[in-house]
Order: sequence, then structure tokens, then C-alpha cells
Amino acid sequence: MWKCKRFLRQSPIILVLTCVTFLVLILFARKGLVTNDQERFPEKSQDFMWDGSLSTSGAHNIRCSELEVSAESLYDVNCTAVLQGEVRAIKRSQLLKAQHKAVTHNDSYYADATKNCENFIRSRKYITFALSKQEEQVPIAYSVVIHQRADQFERLLRTIYTPQNIYCVHIDNKSSIGFKTVVRNIASCFPNVFIAGRLENIVYGSWSRVQADLNCMEELLARHLTWKYFINLCGMDFPIKTNLEIVHQLQDLKGSNSLESESAAEGKRLRWKYHFNVVNGKMVKTNVMKKPIFTVASIFSGSAYMVVSRPFVEHIFKDPKAKQLIEWSKDTYSPDEFIWATLQRMPGIPSSEPSHPKYDVSDMRSVARLVKWKYLEGDVTKGKPYPLCTGSHRRSVCVYGAGDLNWILQHHHLFANKFDTDVDPIALQCLEQYIRQKTLLGCSTQNLYRIF
Repeated sequence: MWKCKRFLRQSPIILVLTCVTFLVLILFARKGLVTNDQERFPEKSQDFMWDGSLSTSGAHNIRCSELEVSAESLYDVNCTAVLQGEVRAIKRSQLLKAQHKAVTHNDSYYADATKNCENFIRSRKYITFALSKQEEQVPIAYSVVIHQRADQFERLLRTIYTPQNIYCVHIDNKSSIGFKTVVRNIASCFPNVFIAGRLENIVYGSWSRVQADLNCMEELLARHLTWKYFINLCGMDFPIKTNLEIVHQLQDLKGSNSLESESAAEGKRLRWKYHFNVVNGKMVKTNVMKKPIFTVASIFSGSAYMVVSRPFVEHIFKDPKAKQLIEWSKDTYSPDEFIWATLQRMPGIPSSEPSHPKYDVSDMRSVARLVKWKYLEGDVTKGKPYPLCTGSHRRSVCVYGAGDLNWILQHHHLFANKFDTDVDPIALQCLEQYIRQKTLLGCSTQNLYRIF
């Protein structure tokens, strides 16, 4: 105060302004603009409802450059050359992969890291602010169905995470307690990520896979009131577009849906002509034929993955014909590969298409998922739809290698399947860096605000 008096004698106006500013700053500090960790990351209860609103309660104190993930690279490889399809760079990546086993974060790492959510979010470089008004206005609802590999799930979440979206995570109820705990800990660090309230015992080819998505759909509708589109994922998916690019494509859909829906080949029709039972964790066909369902013109073949509007999701829980199809499908084989495709061709379903074959949509024409099937790979100049997989195969699906990335990025799809760091960690490393670098093109210090 003695300094204030001295300045007052010298320049009353300057002193008054200085002292007032000083007192205002003290008042703001005491009002709690700087919060503690508990206030910033409140513990969520299961009935938490995320309304999609953003809070700008404190300036973000990290720079855009600090959100780059390239420094995490485990392999000294030229990702730009790999993405451009340069043969020498791809061969070098294959050599490095063979010489050095991938090092991934284990469950104990995440158990420890998530004890302090703020440190976890900062160290893992999550983007906790909206990068554009356009993205903020098109919130997306995600269902992510997983059963293992917390490291891959967390990398997927980090890449697709934005504060305006909402994420339902369904964990296979057969998964280990340790895995469930780790995933719950990760989800608890974010106000818009939650674990599905009802977990299914997932059996490959059974109804449980569809039910997992239905469980998430129902909760997503209740918890978030404004999301525009629903996208379902699994733990081996990865985006090949940034969130802004995804938003642009969703806006281009203008309320319509995008998913595979084609006339079914005769061989696939056996999947719903007979009753199937789950026996010792496997689907077993019986000799009992199912009664046909007359509320649909035909059963269509498709994929487990979809990009559908909110009205589509709302409708299937209300429409009697949709509910009848759902009930009828529960004892069929791999219903996830026909139920969404069939709903998309039913009259009255929002943005559905006519059942005529001219309206068939293949997986390559929809935006939902880019997949290479082993039996369709080969020489494109000789009529094959895509080149050979450079990774390996699992259930006839390509697990991508680094050599597939150039082909992948030429396509319009939002996500690609499958990736596995045990098969090719460099493929995921380069794709992850590419998506983050493109994402940060829209990052500036002017829009860095916390949402918590």
C-alpha cells in the first residue's frame, strides 16, 4: 500500500487504475476461476446426461503444437513416404517391424495413468476443445463394442474424441475384470464417455452383437439430446478421416443413411432360414426352419457397421414392424449382417431406400467401413475390387499393413477395419500421425478452451 500512496502523489489517475485492476484480479481468483482437480473432473454417475454444451470456464494452457503425436513414434520410419506408397519406405517398415516387436501400453499402465485424469488427458494429448463451430454444431453418437486390448481402444478413443460428441462403450461381459476396470477408468475421465449400462456376453455370429449396439443406441438417445448421426465401431476400427471431414460427409448426406444393403446371395439366405442356437459359446444350426416374416419385402445382406441418422435410431424403437423384425432375427446366424441392411429398405423407416435392386448399395459405395475381403483381393486390372492385403487375415478380413495405407486413404469411407498393432504397428503409427496432423490444421490458440 505504501507504493500505491507514492504513485498517488505522482500520478493519481495511473495509481487508481492500477489498484483497481489489481483488486479485480484478486476478486476473480477468489471466485474460483482456478479450480482443483475434483471440481474440474467430477465423478460421473450412471444417470449422467450430457447435453452437448461446452463450458469455457478457463483458458487452455497448452499450445496446438503440444498435441502432436509424432513424438510418440516407436519406429524410425518415414510415414509420409509410406502413405504415398513408396516401395522403399514400405519395405523398410516391414524390416523394422520384423526386427522390433511393438511396445504397447498394458492394462497396468492405464490403471495407474487414470488415477489422475487431468494428467492422463494432458499426457495422452486428448483434444478437449471444439476446433470449429461447424463441428460443434454436428455432434455424433458413437457405439464402441470391445472385448480386449485396452491400448487399441484408448488410441481409437483419443483419435475420435471431441467434446461435442458422445461415446457409449460396450464391453463384452465375458472380458476379464481387469480389462473392464481399466476401460471404466478411462471412460471416467471424460464427461461424454460412458460404459453401457447393460453388457452382453458376445458370441461371434449371434444376436448379442446386435443387442450390444441396441443397448448403446437406447442410452445415447436418452443421455444426449442433440446428436445428429450414429456410428458404430469395434476395437479394431480406426478413422481415416478427421472429425471435421466426417462432419462434412454427414452434412452431405442431408439426413440420409449410409450403409451396405444389397440383395442377398442364395448361400447367405441359409442364415435366416433355420433356427440357430448358442451352444458352448458357438452358433449351432438346427434343422428347424424359421417361419417367414411377412412384414418386410425381402431380407437384405449388409454389414454390421452403419452411419444412420438420429430419426432412424429413434424409429426402430417405436415402429411395430421394425420391432417385429428385431424379434424375428434373434435366433438367426450373424443377424448384424442383415438386420440394418433390411431396416434400410423398409418403407416408413426414416431415409430408407426402396427394395428394388437398383437401390442396392455395396460396402464400397457406403461410407461406413472400408474392408478388404480375402476372396476378393487380387489384380485390380483383371477385375478384382482391391489389391492384395499387405498385412494378414482374420476371418477372411485383411488386417492392414503399412503397405495398404496409400490405398486406404484414396477412399471416401470414414473408418477402416481391421488394424492390429500385433500384426503391423507401423500401419497404425503412420495413420494415427496423419489423422492428428490433419486435425491440427484447424487448431489455433484462439479456440483453446476447456470443456470440463
